[in-house]
Amino acid sequence: MRVFVTGASGFVGSAVVNDLIAAGIEVLGLVRSQASAEKLKDSGAQILMGDINDPEIIRKGATSCDAVIHTAFNHDFSRYKESCEDDRKVIEIFTDALIGTQKPLVITSGVGILRSEKAITEDDTPTSSASVPRAASEEAALEARSKGVNAYIVRLPIVHGKDDHGFIPIVIGMDKENEQSGYIGDGLNRWPGVHRKDAASLYRLILEKQPEQAVFHPVAEEGIHFKEIARVISENTSLPLKRLTEDEAEAHFTWFKHFAAMDGYASSEKTQKVLGWKPQQIGLLEDLSKNYF
Repeated sequence: MRVFVTGASGFVGSAVVNDLIAAGIEVLGLVRSQASAEKLKDSGAQILMGDINDPEIIRKGATSCDAVIHTAFNHDFSRYKESCEDDRKVIEIFTDALIGTQKPLVITSGVGILRSEKAITEDDTPTSSASVPRAASEEAALEARSKGVNAYIVRLPIVHGKDDHGFIPIVIGMDKENEQSGYIGDGLNRWPGVHRKDAASLYRLILEKQPEQAVFHPVAEEGIHFKEIARVISENTSLPLKRLTEDEAEAHFTWFKHFAAMDGYASSEKTQKVLGWKPQQIGLLEDLSKNYF
């Protein structure tokens, strides 16, 4: 099997590439820069230079391979809605390229776009992209399935591990800037988590098994209280642990407050049963304490 991977030099994408190659699967990785190309080449992957928003480039990648894993996404939150619609367009191009081929297409979403009073499951669906922009990716994937494309959705929780530049480093940076490790209210809102290596293995299992189920949750830890994350940051930075009021949280987290308050308790029970996926790596709090400071 030869797999086209977008975002191949990214935090999740590079872990996916390494996992596929370790399993003896050939990889064609999409990268934008020469530096990323050199890094990817060292892993043993083949290189396709280009931009994710170039229709001809991504169509070429899809048609020249046996499967597509799409992990690329523009995380510029100043144009978040536009980035979500751009992702929809990318998935639509993949859909057009793969109709009638039965080649699997695995796209990336996030459990954080769903809300539930109970654990979020693979059967839950997000509200419309009109109110939750990131749902655009899932809408596009389901549209692909309606056209006969073998499309799958991977909803990532908080992904942690070496070279992380996502949510956890953002929190640490804001805490250092404000000279306190903050949590909002009682701090009992929950972040689900997974190590990047465990997330990577799930993408591969989907390709290997190509099950009937469409949505998968690589969730190793169903919900870690945000106060516990703040506590570990406090212990490792000597910053005081601080309970924040809503107004204080607004000043502390600014644009990130929505994410810091996120309560995303999520289950991976069906994922583990269908794919036989079992997380093997250390948990978020242990990883945070050992590798982030």
